[in-house]
Amino acid sequence: MKEGGRKQGAPSPCAACKLLRRRCAQDCVFAPYFPADEPQKFANVHKVFGASNVNKMLQELPVHQRGDAVSSMVYEANARVRDPVYGCVGAISSLQQQIDALQTQLALAQAEVVHLRVRQTATLSNHGPAPASPGNSGSPSSRLMGSQMKPIFDMEMVDHTSLGESMWSC
Repeated sequence: MKEGGRKQGAPSPCAACKLLRRRCAQDCVFAPYFPADEPQKFANVHKVFGASNVNKMLQELPVHQRGDAVSSMVYEANARVRDPVYGCVGAISSLQQQIDALQTQLALAQAEVVHLRVRQTATLSNHGPAPASPGNSGSPSSRLMGSQMKPIFDMEMVDHTSLGESMWSC
């Protein structure tokens, strides 16, 4: 079992002390947050923030907030390693662009649904109510009602989509 980033029994240095090549003291501020089996975690934090700065930040915080602070530093350090210029901001910006694009797609789809519903309502009102007898299946309105309007919806969707694609491809 682990306790404070070390194995019980044999004193194993935490990832921070191992990387810094120093003896890991019982009261090491890094040990609870940078266990020996996760060396890359501290390596990235050290590369971005420096061991001295991390040590100062952790010592200035109350113990109950240190875990969250380390988690934030690890996230930022990993983001900086992946994107040295923008770090977390680059990831956030990319996600925001994805949200904007998806919101635009959603708005277009909702507008298309409204358009199709209006068109379908207009088609139904132009043809009048469907006849009660199923024997008159040759008229357009009886075909509409007999097939529960699905073919018209599919046909309009295909036509509208193909028009929309040609408009957007310009």
